[in-house]
Amino acid sequence: MRFVQAFYESLLIRVFFFALEDFILDQETTQHIIEGRKTFFVVPDVSLLPENYLEDFMTHGYEAYIIGDDRQCPLVNKVEVIMNTFPDSIFFFYIDAHVDGVDWSVYIRNLQEQHQENALIGVLYAKRAEEAQKKALEKYFLFDVGIQCGCISLEYQKSKNFDLIEKVLFANQASGRRQNVRAICDGNSKVSIQTAAGIADGKILDVSMSHFSCMFNLPPRIKMYEKVSRVMLNVNGTHFMTDAILFMTRPVDGRDLYIFVFANSAGGQGLDPDAKERLSKKIYTMISEKAKKLMQEKFTEERNKLANKSNPFTRTYSASDFN
Repeated sequence: MRFVQAFYESLLIRVFFFALEDFILDQETTQHIIEGRKTFFVVPDVSLLPENYLEDFMTHGYEAYIIGDDRQCPLVNKVEVIMNTFPDSIFFFYIDAHVDGVDWSVYIRNLQEQHQENALIGVLYAKRAEEAQKKALEKYFLFDVGIQCGCISLEYQKSKNFDLIEKVLFANQASGRRQNVRAICDGNSKVSIQTAAGIADGKILDVSMSHFSCMFNLPPRIKMYEKVSRVMLNVNGTHFMTDAILFMTRPVDGRDLYIFVFANSAGGQGLDPDAKERLSKKIYTMISEKAKKLMQEKFTEERNKLANKSNPFTRTYSASDFN
C-alpha cells in the first residue's frame, strides 16, 4: 500500500513539474511574441496591398500583419487590444474602407489625442484623381491631427505598392532594433555538422535569415570563425543544407550556446536562393502563427468582456452600481 502511495505521490510531483515547465515555456514564448516592433495594416484593400507581401516584408526585417473587420471583435476594440498587447507597434489605417460606426477622420484624431507620442499612426488611401484632394488629406492628418508615420497614396497597380510601402516602413524604422526577425524553434529542430572528430548533433534554439543558435549534445571541435561546410538543418520540419561560420559562443545554464552565421556557395554571407526561399516561408509561418494565435486569444477575451457588460445576468456588479 505504501508503495502504491509513494508511486502516486512521485507521479503527482512529476506532473506538477512538467506543468510548471510548460507554464514557464509558455510565458517565455509569449514574451518573445510580444517583443520587437510590429506593423499592423488595418482593413487594407488587399487588391492594392496583398497579404503575400507580408512574407516578403518579414524577409526584409519587418514583422507585419493585416487586421480585418469581422464579427469576432469590433475593430476599434481590436486596435486597443493590439496597442495594449504590443506596445511597440505602428498602425496604418486604410481610410477608404467602410467600417460600421467608424468615421476615420474622427477616430484617428481621437486615437492620436488619447495616446499622444505613443501612437505611431499612418494613413493609407487609394490614389486620388485630383491633387487638391491629396493635399487636403495630407494637411488634415499630418498637420491638424499630427500623425507621425505618413499619409500614403497607394497606386492602383499593386506591383508598385510593395516598393512604396517598403520605403515607408524603412523611413519609420519599422524593424525596430532588429536587423532580422528571429523565430524560436520547437524541440524537434536539429542541426548536424561534420567535424574533424566526427558528426556533431545538436538542437536548434532559434533561427533568422542571417544566423541560427544551437546547443550540441557533445561540444564539437570548432574554432571561432571557422567555416563549416554542408551543415544539415531541420527547422520545424523544413530541411535544408548550407555552409555556416561559427560567429560566437557563450555559456548558458552550464552549457555552451553556439551561434552560426549562414554562408552561401559563393562564399558570401547568407543562404543560397533555394534555402533562402524555404527558410523565409518557414520563419514567416512560425512567427505569424504564434502572433495570430495570441491576438485571437486576446480578441476573444475582449469579446467576452463586451458580452458580459451587455448582459445583466452575467455581469459582475460592484457596490457603486447600486448607489
